[in-house]
Amino acid sequence: MKKLIFIVCVLALTACHKGRSYFPKDLPPQEMEMVRFDNAILNVNEATVAEDIRVLYNEYPVFMPLWVEDILGIPSSDTAFLEHQLPLFLNDTLYGFKATNEREQELFADVGDLQSAVNKGFTRIKYLYPEAEIPTIYLFISGFQTPIYFGDELIGIGADMYLGSDYEYYNQVVYDYQKQTMRKECIPVDVVSAYLFRTLPYTGTRSRLLDQMIYRGKVMYLTSLIYDDQPGYEVMGWKKEQWDWCVRNEEAIWHLVMDKRDLFKTESLVLTSYLNDGPFTSEVSQDSPGRLGIWLGWRIVEKLL
Repeated sequence: MKKLIFIVCVLALTACHKGRSYFPKDLPPQEMEMVRFDNAILNVNEATVAEDIRVLYNEYPVFMPLWVEDILGIPSSDTAFLEHQLPLFLNDTLYGFKATNEREQELFADVGDLQSAVNKGFTRIKYLYPEAEIPTIYLFISGFQTPIYFGDELIGIGADMYLGSDYEYYNQVVYDYQKQTMRKECIPVDVVSAYLFRTLPYTGTRSRLLDQMIYRGKVMYLTSLIYDDQPGYEVMGWKKEQWDWCVRNEEAIWHLVMDKRDLFKTESLVLTSYLNDGPFTSEVSQDSPGRLGIWLGWRIVEKLL
Protein backbone atom coordinates (compact mmCIF):
# COMPACT_ATOMS: atom_id res chain seq x y z
CA MET A 1 0.00 0.00 0.00
CA LYS A 2 2.78 2.44 0.88
CA LYS A 3 4.45 1.77 -2.45
CA LEU A 4 1.19 2.49 -4.31
CA ILE A 5 0.59 5.69 -2.36
CA PHE A 6 4.19 6.74 -2.99
CA ILE A 7 3.74 6.36 -6.77
CA VAL A 8 0.37 8.14 -6.78
CA CYS A 9 1.74 11.07 -4.78
CA VAL A 10 4.72 11.49 -7.08
CA LEU A 11 2.48 11.31 -10.15
CA ALA A 12 0.07 13.85 -8.69
CA LEU A 13 2.84 16.26 -7.79
CA THR A 14 4.10 16.15 -11.35
CA ALA A 15 1.05 18.05 -12.59
CA CYS A 16 2.52 21.26 -11.21
CA HIS A 17 6.20 20.37 -11.32
CA LYS A 18 7.18 23.18 -13.66
CA GLY A 19 5.74 25.78 -11.32
CA ARG A 20 6.88 23.84 -8.24
CA SER A 21 3.76 25.06 -6.43
CA TYR A 22 1.67 21.98 -5.93
CA PHE A 23 0.90 22.38 -2.23
CA PRO A 24 -1.96 24.63 -1.13
CA LYS A 25 -0.87 27.76 0.68
CA ASP A 26 -3.41 27.35 3.48
CA LEU A 27 -2.39 23.90 4.71
CA PRO A 28 -3.01 23.52 8.45
CA PRO A 29 0.50 23.59 9.93
CA GLN A 30 1.90 20.67 11.86
CA GLU A 31 3.21 22.29 15.02
CA MET A 32 5.94 19.83 15.90
CA GLU A 33 7.49 19.79 19.31
CA MET A 34 11.22 20.48 19.30
CA VAL A 35 12.72 19.31 22.59
CA ARG A 36 15.96 21.01 23.66
CA PHE A 37 17.66 17.93 25.07
CA ASP A 38 20.96 19.52 24.06
CA ASN A 39 20.42 22.32 26.57
CA ALA A 40 19.45 19.89 29.29
CA ILE A 41 22.59 17.81 28.83
CA LEU A 42 24.92 20.80 28.58
CA ASN A 43 23.51 22.24 31.80
CA VAL A 44 24.72 19.24 33.80
CA ASN A 45 27.00 20.44 36.60
CA GLU A 46 29.96 18.28 37.53
CA ALA A 47 29.44 19.11 41.20
CA THR A 48 25.84 17.85 41.12
CA VAL A 49 26.13 15.28 38.35
CA ALA A 50 24.36 12.45 40.23
CA GLU A 51 21.29 14.57 40.95
CA ASP A 52 21.32 16.10 37.48
CA ILE A 53 21.31 12.64 35.92
CA ARG A 54 18.32 11.60 38.02
CA VAL A 55 16.50 14.72 36.85
CA LEU A 56 17.31 13.93 33.22
CA TYR A 57 15.91 10.41 33.52
CA ASN A 58 12.75 11.81 35.13
CA GLU A 59 12.22 14.62 32.63
CA TYR A 60 13.22 12.68 29.50
CA PRO A 61 12.17 9.09 30.26
CA VAL A 62 12.14 8.10 26.58
CA PHE A 63 15.12 9.88 25.07
CA MET A 64 17.59 9.87 27.96
CA PRO A 65 18.03 6.06 28.04
CA LEU A 66 18.35 6.00 24.24
CA TRP A 67 20.98 8.72 24.29
CA VAL A 68 22.98 7.09 27.06
CA GLU A 69 23.02 3.69 25.37
CA ASP A 70 23.26 4.61 21.68
CA ILE A 71 25.42 7.75 21.87
CA LEU A 72 27.53 7.27 24.97
CA GLY A 73 27.58 3.48 24.67
CA ILE A 74 26.79 3.01 28.36
CA PRO A 75 24.07 0.69 29.71
CA SER A 76 21.29 3.03 30.82
CA SER A 77 21.06 1.21 34.15
CA ASP A 78 24.72 1.84 34.99
CA THR A 79 24.26 5.28 36.50
CA ALA A 80 27.46 5.03 38.54
CA PHE A 81 29.57 4.71 35.39
CA LEU A 82 27.49 7.42 33.73
CA GLU A 83 28.22 9.80 36.61
CA HIS A 84 31.91 9.31 35.88
CA GLN A 85 31.76 9.45 32.08
CA LEU A 86 29.29 12.26 31.46
CA PRO A 87 31.51 15.08 32.80
CA LEU A 88 34.39 13.73 30.69
CA PHE A 89 32.17 13.74 27.62
CA LEU A 90 31.00 17.30 28.23
CA ASN A 91 34.37 18.81 29.14
CA ASP A 92 36.74 16.94 26.82
CA THR A 93 39.36 19.11 25.15
CA LEU A 94 41.33 16.40 23.32
CA TYR A 95 38.54 15.76 20.79
CA GLY A 96 37.13 19.27 21.02
CA PHE A 97 33.83 18.41 22.70
CA LYS A 98 33.97 21.34 25.11
CA ALA A 99 34.57 23.89 22.36
CA THR A 100 32.00 22.14 20.19
CA ASN A 101 29.36 22.29 22.90
CA GLU A 102 29.95 26.01 23.30
CA ARG A 103 29.65 26.59 19.56
CA GLU A 104 26.47 24.50 19.43
CA GLN A 105 24.87 26.59 22.17
CA GLU A 106 25.76 29.77 20.32
CA LEU A 107 24.63 28.61 16.89
CA PHE A 108 21.43 26.98 18.13
CA ALA A 109 20.47 29.65 20.67
CA ASP A 110 17.48 30.45 18.44
CA VAL A 111 15.87 27.53 16.62
CA GLY A 112 12.72 29.34 15.50
CA ASP A 113 13.63 29.31 11.80
CA LEU A 114 14.77 25.71 12.02
CA GLN A 115 11.55 24.59 13.65
CA SER A 116 9.48 26.47 11.06
CA ALA A 117 11.37 24.79 8.22
CA VAL A 118 10.94 21.32 9.72
CA ASN A 119 7.26 22.06 10.41
CA LYS A 120 6.83 23.01 6.77
CA GLY A 121 8.26 19.71 5.64
CA PHE A 122 6.02 17.61 7.86
CA THR A 123 2.98 19.75 7.08
CA ARG A 124 3.42 18.79 3.45
CA ILE A 125 4.14 15.15 4.30
CA LYS A 126 0.90 15.07 6.30
CA TYR A 127 -0.94 16.49 3.30
CA LEU A 128 0.40 13.70 1.08
CA TYR A 129 0.14 10.97 3.70
CA PRO A 130 -2.71 11.78 6.12
CA GLU A 131 -1.95 8.62 8.09
CA ALA A 132 1.66 9.67 8.71
CA GLU A 133 2.76 9.75 12.34
CA ILE A 134 4.34 13.10 13.12
CA PRO A 135 7.40 12.58 15.31
CA THR A 136 8.71 14.64 18.18
CA ILE A 137 12.03 16.29 17.37
CA TYR A 138 14.90 16.16 19.86
CA LEU A 139 18.00 18.30 19.51
CA PHE A 140 20.94 16.55 21.11
CA ILE A 141 24.74 16.37 21.29
CA SER A 142 26.10 13.32 19.48
CA GLY A 143 29.82 13.47 20.10
CA PHE A 144 30.36 13.69 16.31
CA GLN A 145 28.58 10.35 15.85
CA THR A 146 25.32 10.87 14.01
CA PRO A 147 23.38 13.71 12.38
CA ILE A 148 19.95 12.06 12.35
CA TYR A 149 18.72 9.51 14.91
CA PHE A 150 15.43 7.60 14.81
CA GLY A 151 13.48 6.18 17.72
CA ASP A 152 9.86 5.20 18.14
CA GLU A 153 7.80 8.30 17.29
CA LEU A 154 10.84 10.57 17.54
CA ILE A 155 13.66 11.95 15.45
CA GLY A 156 16.88 13.17 17.01
CA ILE A 157 19.05 15.84 15.41
CA GLY A 158 22.72 15.69 16.36
CA ALA A 159 23.22 19.44 16.43
CA ASP A 160 27.00 19.14 16.76
CA MET A 161 27.02 17.65 13.26
CA TYR A 162 25.67 20.90 11.78
CA LEU A 163 28.04 23.61 12.99
CA GLY A 164 29.22 24.80 9.59
CA SER A 165 31.39 23.34 6.83
CA ASP A 166 34.35 25.37 8.05
CA TYR A 167 34.21 24.20 11.66
CA GLU A 168 37.79 23.33 12.57
CA TYR A 169 37.15 20.16 14.58
CA TYR A 170 35.42 18.51 11.64
CA ASN A 171 38.88 18.12 10.11
CA GLN A 172 39.56 15.46 12.73
CA VAL A 173 36.40 13.41 12.30
CA VAL A 174 35.14 13.60 8.69
CA TYR A 175 36.44 13.80 5.13
CA ASP A 176 36.32 17.08 3.21
CA TYR A 177 33.54 15.89 0.91
CA GLN A 178 31.27 15.29 3.91
CA LYS A 179 31.48 18.85 5.20
CA GLN A 180 29.12 20.30 2.59
CA THR A 181 26.05 19.02 4.42
CA MET A 182 27.30 19.84 7.93
CA ARG A 183 25.48 23.17 8.02
CA LYS A 184 22.47 24.18 10.07
CA GLU A 185 20.48 25.04 6.96
CA CYS A 186 20.84 21.42 5.75
CA ILE A 187 18.88 20.01 8.68
CA PRO A 188 15.30 20.27 7.31
CA VAL A 189 16.11 18.45 4.06
CA ASP A 190 18.15 15.84 5.94
CA VAL A 191 15.33 15.19 8.40
CA VAL A 192 12.59 14.95 5.77
CA SER A 193 14.56 12.82 3.30
CA ALA A 194 15.66 10.47 6.10
CA TYR A 195 12.06 10.21 7.30
CA LEU A 196 10.85 9.40 3.77
CA PHE A 197 13.51 6.75 3.25
CA ARG A 198 12.57 5.19 6.58
CA THR A 199 8.80 5.25 6.15
CA LEU A 200 8.81 4.41 2.42
CA PRO A 201 11.43 1.65 2.28
CA TYR A 202 12.53 -0.11 -0.87
CA THR A 203 10.24 -3.10 -1.39
CA GLY A 204 11.49 -4.39 -4.72
CA THR A 205 12.42 -8.02 -5.16
CA ARG A 206 15.46 -7.23 -7.29
CA SER A 207 18.59 -5.34 -6.30
CA ARG A 208 19.73 -4.06 -9.68
CA LEU A 209 21.38 -0.67 -9.83
CA LEU A 210 18.52 0.67 -11.96
CA ASP A 211 15.89 -0.32 -9.38
CA GLN A 212 17.81 1.33 -6.56
CA MET A 213 18.45 4.44 -8.63
CA ILE A 214 14.76 4.92 -9.42
CA TYR A 215 13.66 4.24 -5.83
CA ARG A 216 16.13 6.71 -4.36
CA GLY A 217 15.46 9.15 -7.18
CA LYS A 218 11.75 9.13 -6.27
CA VAL A 219 12.53 10.00 -2.66
CA MET A 220 14.85 12.85 -3.61
CA TYR A 221 12.39 14.12 -6.21
CA LEU A 222 9.62 14.12 -3.60
CA THR A 223 11.92 15.87 -1.13
CA SER A 224 12.67 18.55 -3.73
CA LEU A 225 8.94 19.19 -4.17
CA ILE A 226 8.37 19.40 -0.43
CA TYR A 227 11.21 21.92 -0.16
CA ASP A 228 10.46 23.69 -3.43
CA ASP A 229 12.35 26.78 -2.28
CA GLN A 230 15.63 24.85 -2.23
CA PRO A 231 17.77 24.42 -5.37
CA GLY A 232 18.40 20.88 -6.48
CA TYR A 233 22.04 20.88 -5.46
CA GLU A 234 21.08 21.67 -1.86
CA VAL A 235 18.58 18.82 -1.83
CA MET A 236 21.34 16.50 -3.07
CA GLY A 237 23.79 17.89 -0.53
CA TRP A 238 26.14 19.04 -3.28
CA LYS A 239 27.85 22.27 -4.20
CA LYS A 240 26.34 24.16 -7.11
CA GLU A 241 29.34 23.44 -9.31
CA GLN A 242 28.87 19.70 -8.75
CA TRP A 243 25.25 19.88 -9.91
CA ASP A 244 26.27 22.02 -12.89
CA TRP A 245 28.97 19.49 -13.83
CA CYS A 246 26.36 16.72 -13.90
CA VAL A 247 23.99 18.76 -16.05
CA ARG A 248 26.75 19.66 -18.51
CA ASN A 249 27.95 16.08 -18.78
CA GLU A 250 24.66 14.22 -18.46
CA GLU A 251 24.69 12.82 -22.00
CA ALA A 252 28.27 11.60 -21.64
CA ILE A 253 27.46 10.07 -18.26
CA TRP A 254 24.56 8.10 -19.69
CA HIS A 255 26.69 6.88 -22.61
CA LEU A 256 29.32 5.66 -20.15
CA VAL A 257 26.79 3.93 -17.90
CA MET A 258 25.12 2.24 -20.85
CA ASP A 259 28.41 1.20 -22.46
CA LYS A 260 29.46 -0.44 -19.20
CA ARG A 261 26.00 -2.03 -18.84
CA ASP A 262 25.95 -1.01 -15.21
CA LEU A 263 22.20 -0.43 -14.92
CA PHE A 264 21.37 -4.09 -14.54
CA LYS A 265 24.32 -5.07 -12.39
CA THR A 266 23.74 -6.26 -8.84
CA GLU A 267 27.29 -6.39 -7.51
CA SER A 268 27.59 -4.55 -4.22
CA LEU A 269 30.74 -2.70 -5.30
CA VAL A 270 28.92 -1.22 -8.30
CA LEU A 271 25.88 -0.21 -6.26
CA THR A 272 28.07 1.28 -3.55
CA SER A 273 30.02 3.33 -6.05
CA TYR A 274 26.90 4.86 -7.60
CA LEU A 275 24.71 5.24 -4.51
CA ASN A 276 26.88 5.77 -1.43
CA ASP A 277 28.50 9.00 -0.36
CA GLY A 278 32.08 9.57 -1.40
CA PRO A 279 34.46 12.14 -2.86
CA PHE A 280 33.39 11.05 -6.35
CA THR A 281 31.55 8.25 -8.17
CA SER A 282 34.39 5.91 -9.09
CA GLU A 283 32.47 4.07 -11.81
CA VAL A 284 32.08 7.35 -13.72
CA SER A 285 34.82 9.92 -13.14
CA GLN A 286 36.97 11.46 -10.45
CA ASP A 287 35.45 14.79 -11.51
CA SER A 288 31.95 13.60 -10.63
CA PRO A 289 30.28 14.07 -7.23
CA GLY A 290 29.46 11.14 -4.98
CA ARG A 291 26.01 9.51 -5.11
CA LEU A 292 25.72 10.25 -8.82
CA GLY A 293 23.42 7.26 -9.21
CA ILE A 294 20.80 8.92 -7.03
CA TRP A 295 20.89 12.03 -9.19
CA LEU A 296 20.53 9.87 -12.31
CA GLY A 297 17.54 8.18 -10.70
CA TRP A 298 16.04 11.59 -9.97
CA ARG A 299 16.50 12.52 -13.63
CA ILE A 300 14.79 9.31 -14.73
CA VAL A 301 11.80 10.08 -12.51
CA GLU A 302 11.56 13.61 -13.92
CA LYS A 303 11.68 12.32 -17.49
CA LEU A 304 9.06 9.62 -16.90
CA LEU A 305 6.52 11.81 -15.13
